[in-house]
Amino acid sequence: MEETRILVVDDEQEIADLLELYLISDGYQVIKSGDALEGLAIMEREKIDLVLLDIMMPKMDGLEMCRKIREKHNVPIIMVSAKTQELDKIVGLTTGADDYVTKPFNPLELMARVKSQLRRYRDLNPANEKKGAEDSTIRLNHVTIIKETHQVFVDGESIKLTPIEFDILYLLASHPGRVFSTDEIFEKVWNEKVYEANNTVMVHIRRIREKIEITPKNPKYLKVVWGIGYKIEKL
Repeated sequence: MEETRILVVDDEQEIADLLELYLISDGYQVIKSGDALEGLAIMEREKIDLVLLDIMMPKMDGLEMCRKIREKHNVPIIMVSAKTQELDKIVGLTTGADDYVTKPFNPLELMARVKSQLRRYRDLNPANEKKGAEDSTIRLNHVTIIKETHQVFVDGESIKLTPIEFDILYLLASHPGRVFSTDEIFEKVWNEKVYEANNTVMVHIRRIREKIEITPKNPKYLKVVWGIGYKIEKL
């Protein structure tokens, strides 16, 4: 079985070494970089399955590196940052990160997040699909969602979603008209209990809207039900 390779990008050597220790103990292969530019170069020449990314780094910060990764790659990205304000988390997720963990982090929680993101990524990777798997395609007017190939089309145009974004959209689209609370979405998509009040789901919903809606501020498909949650409108 091919070894899972995780790229750790952090200019704090002690943190990078600590992450490497935990990851290796869980059976992962680790590549470290203290520089975002070097990290991007590694992404181009190595097969990377997940990125653990710090925000505050010299030359290029983690937010810009995240944006550049998303231009070419769909691998899970977990921000690991000392910036703890809710706005910082929102900005990190908005740039394309799948999850955000603050320093100092709980090692068990971080490893659980890593496993969760890798599991989701592999489940959605068409190369890992079993032959003969039933085609689960959802068509909602001008939006087509194909689970097996992790593809979304709007008016025939292919739209790129991160694994988390795809999971949220597929969950809602599988139950058109049903309202899901943010906690329910989090628990079903992240496959874990809500650990704190946060805007993670809201940020991902906003990114999905920007990608599938003609007018994101006046959405046709992905609707908010104030005080309750979100739904995909029956069309």
